[in-house]
Amino acid sequence: MPVPRSRILNHPRVRRYVSLVREDLSLTYRRDLHKWLIVAPIMGVAAGLLISLIAAIILLWIWPPVLRFYYAHPAYMIPGIATGFLIAGLIMQYLTPDPDEHSTEEIIKSYHQHQGDVELRPFLPKLLAAIATVGAGGSAALEGPSIYGGGMIGSWSWIFLRRFKLESRDRRIMLIAGAAAGMSAVFRAPLTGIVFALEMPYKDDLAHEALLPALVASVVSYATMAPLLGATPLFGFATTGGYTSHDLLWSALLGLICGLATMVYTITFRRFRKLCVRSTIPHWVKMVAGGILTGVCGLVFVSLYRDGLVPLGPNYEAVGLVLKQAHSSVELMVFGVLKLLATLFSLGVGGVSAAFVPFFLTGGTFGTAFGQSIVHSAMPELYAAVGMAAFLAGGYKAPLTAVVFVAETTGGHAFLIPTLIGAAIAYAVSGEASMSSDQRLHENVKIAALAQIPVREVMQTNVVPALAGATLSQFVEQIGRHDAHPSYPVFDGDHVLGVFSIASLTTIPPARWPTLCVRDAVDAEALRVRPDTSVEEALRLLLAHHRRAMILVIEDNRLEGILTKSDILNALDTRGSMPTSSAELPIPAPVSS
Repeated sequence: MPVPRSRILNHPRVRRYVSLVREDLSLTYRRDLHKWLIVAPIMGVAAGLLISLIAAIILLWIWPPVLRFYYAHPAYMIPGIATGFLIAGLIMQYLTPDPDEHSTEEIIKSYHQHQGDVELRPFLPKLLAAIATVGAGGSAALEGPSIYGGGMIGSWSWIFLRRFKLESRDRRIMLIAGAAAGMSAVFRAPLTGIVFALEMPYKDDLAHEALLPALVASVVSYATMAPLLGATPLFGFATTGGYTSHDLLWSALLGLICGLATMVYTITFRRFRKLCVRSTIPHWVKMVAGGILTGVCGLVFVSLYRDGLVPLGPNYEAVGLVLKQAHSSVELMVFGVLKLLATLFSLGVGGVSAAFVPFFLTGGTFGTAFGQSIVHSAMPELYAAVGMAAFLAGGYKAPLTAVVFVAETTGGHAFLIPTLIGAAIAYAVSGEASMSSDQRLHENVKIAALAQIPVREVMQTNVVPALAGATLSQFVEQIGRHDAHPSYPVFDGDHVLGVFSIASLTTIPPARWPTLCVRDAVDAEALRVRPDTSVEEALRLLLAHHRRAMILVIEDNRLEGILTKSDILNALDTRGSMPTSSAELPIPAPVSS
């Protein structure tokens, strides 16, 4: 006769095994990572479509005919670029709240200071200004609008996808993941997007919290873009062989040179940029002046050399020319210097984009010239790759991104070790000088900042409560199913009586546990604060009452969460800038004994 199913399921050993399985699964998935498997792909698809559209507009429809026209009629470079910059300047001055805040800088600033909240209204004007800046010939590329557009999508997605258990601090994670998706799409380089998102906010740290969503969003964004624009490496070149130990030494020297060059350039750029921002001249006038100077750089170069290179615009075609065609070292050096100057005039006055590709290209020209004239190498492409990685690492404080970017976009995986050496040395030599004024050295919070942080932002909301009517024996059995904590909030129905401390069990004989209730040993004078109380005040209370390990966060006689010293320490360790608002998260109902 078969055993009834109910008897099997109710067997003590089966129930104990099921309880252990649930406990293991709860511990395994306690970070609620599975939400990113839903949220991140949505961001990836949206970013992939948007960036593919921006790339098609600039790279396929605007820049190719503009470049041909400039090369055929060099005299029109100056008025052409000045006109594009005038349009961008007028858009930024009259259609955005701050004409000097845009692109990568805005995303980094929002991550650190606004918890990923990016203003919606100027989104389209800023994209149009970026198209005008780059499409007219400004020395910049698509990484600026791509990072900004992807980051904006991540920030907006948080508003519409909050039903997937998103917390307020998840918004800045989504901001970075969206930026990663934008980077992945524009450069056809998903790994670059992931690594750049982690390195972008800091000079000497990583945004570890964004790893999984950035990974998923970048891969999905790349998969969305590939059928539309292709999946081949953006700046591919064929390697002709390996490298020797001597090449590693030369790579180290090239990294040193590039590191010093980027240090000087970034300091100069930041001072020039600060001067332009502080100037009371109308923004559109500054942009026109920058456009004229950018055009002069292009005109000077094509007056000297007529072999296809022009240090203007997104310059994707120039990367291929440097890598695949022969040029004299003098020409390459002149091109690199004028490219840097054109970038200074384009972005320093407020042009809407970033210097990622200009640095990449300049490093390639300097590296190729170094390989030809100093090393006399038969593989100038090796030194081009090292120069590219070194310039990016020194200028953007993103050494891992630099190496991965060079490998993914050029197909030069055989040069991984030399590029690592060059990037590491350039990163170290260039110190803390960076193109971004909003990058922080590392993730930190000063104690003084706790005064500005409400308790609701660091409290625990996943609370394991104790029932007031449960006996101590029942309570001990209950907590055996959960992670042990030093204290527990005590519920009597929906009312919170206080806190019960595990330490108090040592003062009560075990013989009394079956008859003594939790309410009889509760600390009714437990510390209580409101959710809007500052963390600084909560910390003061905990230090003043050192025997109490927990604060109850109460609002309208309802438990909103709990706060311990560990929560405050974790906040100091893991969050460089706290959220300013938080969604209400319900406290789970008391577990039945």
